[in-house]
Amino acid sequence: MSEMRFSESVSARLDQGVLVVAIDNPPVNALSAHVRSGLIAALDHAAAATDITGIVISGTGRTFIGGADIKEFGKPPVEPTLPNVNDRIERFEKPVFCAVHGAALGGGCEVALACHGRIAGETAAFGLPEVKLGIVPGAGGTQRLPRLIGTISAIDLIGTGRVVKANEAVTLGLADAVAADPVTAAIVAVRENAGRPLRRTGNIDVPAADATAVSAAEAKVLDKSRGQSAPAEAIRLVKAAGQLDLERGLAQERATFLRLRDSTESAALRHVFFAERDAGKVEALAGVSPRRVETVGIVGTGLMGSGIAVSALTSGYRVVALEQTPEAAAGGRERIASLLDKAVQSGRMTTEGRAACLDRLETTAEAKNLAAADLVVEAVFDDLSVKTDLFRRLDGIVAPGAIMATNTSYLDPDTIAAATADPSRVVGLHFFSPANVMRLVEVVDCAKTAPDVLASALTFVKRLGKLAIVCGVTEGFIGNRIFSAYRRAAEFMLEDGALPHEIDAALEAYGFPMGIFAVNDMAGLEIAWARRKRLAETRDPAERYVEIADRLCEAGRLGRRHGLGWYAYPDGKRTTDPAVTMVIEAARAAKNIRPRVFIAQEIMTRLLKAMVDEGTTLLAEGIAARPGDIDLVMINGYGFPPHKGGPMFADERNKD
Repeated sequence: MSEMRFSESVSARLDQGVLVVAIDNPPVNALSAHVRSGLIAALDHAAAATDITGIVISGTGRTFIGGADIKEFGKPPVEPTLPNVNDRIERFEKPVFCAVHGAALGGGCEVALACHGRIAGETAAFGLPEVKLGIVPGAGGTQRLPRLIGTISAIDLIGTGRVVKANEAVTLGLADAVAADPVTAAIVAVRENAGRPLRRTGNIDVPAADATAVSAAEAKVLDKSRGQSAPAEAIRLVKAAGQLDLERGLAQERATFLRLRDSTESAALRHVFFAERDAGKVEALAGVSPRRVETVGIVGTGLMGSGIAVSALTSGYRVVALEQTPEAAAGGRERIASLLDKAVQSGRMTTEGRAACLDRLETTAEAKNLAAADLVVEAVFDDLSVKTDLFRRLDGIVAPGAIMATNTSYLDPDTIAAATADPSRVVGLHFFSPANVMRLVEVVDCAKTAPDVLASALTFVKRLGKLAIVCGVTEGFIGNRIFSAYRRAAEFMLEDGALPHEIDAALEAYGFPMGIFAVNDMAGLEIAWARRKRLAETRDPAERYVEIADRLCEAGRLGRRHGLGWYAYPDGKRTTDPAVTMVIEAARAAKNIRPRVFIAQEIMTRLLKAMVDEGTTLLAEGIAARPGDIDLVMINGYGFPPHKGGPMFADERNKD
């Protein structure tokens, strides 16, 4: 039978009496209005046709249904709404199965939950990530999922937005089976269920769960939410599924969804979502092809270098890691292997995957072995002479077309590039530590970086699964320059009357995982101290300078690893230290400053203003391309709470 078309994106064919519906709405088969109306039209057709025994819903391309249509965000709803579509599917008199290949996310997962059965392809993935946009599932997810997989697992999946692959979905009860050809398997399932009582998800009782286990699952999610509202609301709705019938549960879910959709928190997270879509886009690179990168050289296998190596290996690259001695190279291989071991232990990698990574890894003390690299990333000590000497050496070793990247945090990459014979092949790749975990990479477009080199760097970072933010050359780039600005503001408040734990408490109450002084202790105070000493000669004597951090360093209080910093760490626990208060009081006295009280709101107002002022300057200087890039750097590199949208977004909202 020829193809039937029910809308611009929904078509169908008849196979053995089963209407096989295909959604074709690239790139991710989003649930646009024409998809929803097409599904209703297909259901209407199947209901009226006596020769159709049931329906299989499938997607074309690499995705089943990728969720809502982002073009409809913030616009009035268009009928039919997704809750109505799902209600029609679940109530349908003939069996409706879905054949899920690729991702079934958000509304796509909710469509699957409404079906009478779910066949997963080998590449299938299921998830309800709405909390990441500050909302809850709005088309039955919080009510149907717990009926299939139980309250505890539903709290985990919906409260965190975690995505599960096919085999885990079957284990949980979310999918019925995994098949190499899910459409064919779903056709068989429909034919087998024709004329039989159908398993309607909404009619299933939520399995009984131990109250203590439910509370533990709830606490685990809330501990990670950092004050965000949506996870708590999602948990409330999941628990309600066990207490309410489907109709009342769906009504509560929809009301909560609509309320959260219009919240500042959701607006902030949508801003982050769209900012990530724009990140890494450079108009000047339109039509520019990246260079081929298959082998990555890494110089230095300390914490940073080994993390970069693991990221490259797990993304399929061959890695040549250089150290100064054979012993150091062997130690580097052990560090990299240890990080891969942890990935296996956590379930993020198989033992076979680990072995394949190590097969692609060469650690060496012979610099000549870097000749095979298409891209070399240096991760050596952040000292200008060390890095420039290294790049001069690399000039005579790596192939003429190979790219050279510096991982410097504060040094001028243009100066480093100038030490080479061809500065056009030098680019900055500022990874954040630990590089195998942290998602952010600042891609520094140096003065003479060639367009295809920048394009290659962006392609490399994206293949690592990381977030690439392009920036210009300035000391500290985007993130560290803003960090320095609000650290200065924090230190000014120390002199004026606040204490480290008060400033940190204000930041943590706002949603930061850790306050600025605790962060400094964790990172270690010595690098910033060395930088301050390096800049001392050029510092404007009229500029306010706080010496408290210098006094702590001189006293050997270099951070958590040393047991003392802005805090003391008896038994590894962070505690306030009267000795630090004495240093602060002495600094105030030396400047005749009379301390005053700071409340948390004023502390945050001052810190946010410092971030915004520096961000505004970075935009004016052309260092950052867009406000959203600044927000992403602060969220992904410095712990700014995502549900506040970043400093630039928060500032704009405060003006409204």
